[in-house]
Amino acid sequence: MVSRIRLEDRECPLSTTVGHVGEWWTLLILHDAFDGYTRFDQFQENLGISSSMLTTRLKTLVADGLLERRPYQTQPTRYEYLLTDLGRSLRPVVVALAAWGNSRLAPEQRSMILVDAETGQEVEPVVVDATTGRRLDDSEAFVYAAGPAASELMRARYADRDRDRD
Repeated sequence: MVSRIRLEDRECPLSTTVGHVGEWWTLLILHDAFDGYTRFDQFQENLGISSSMLTTRLKTLVADGLLERRPYQTQPTRYEYLLTDLGRSLRPVVVALAAWGNSRLAPEQRSMILVDAETGQEVEPVVVDATTGRRLDDSEAFVYAAGPAASELMRARYADRDRDRD
């Protein structure tokens, strides 16, 4: 896959994450994996994706360490694709994306909702700070800053922003 990340963005965690999972089919395959799909034919039937596109996306997800390819049958050999710990760690991101999409729809227009498995009650996912429990959707209260591994370019980006706020 040709990299779409600009050289100066290679250290940005958002840019590199989008490089791994920002493609439409990739997110849908991951969503199906979170729902328990593991086999090529299950993904293909549910998504209506071509076999060549699915093969390409699954290879990328395996190479990126998000899925593990494991044989489940011999003669002929057939493989299943299981979420790795790294892949499972993306579930909150996919849940948040789906919640954002649903928040723009009237309740009767939602084709999929997140519910509590025990009660069946709809839940509203939010992203919060693990330490304080405060919602992170306030871009005035929570801002990005250059981290310890930041290049001079990244440090300058956030230094400029800090000067503009003063």
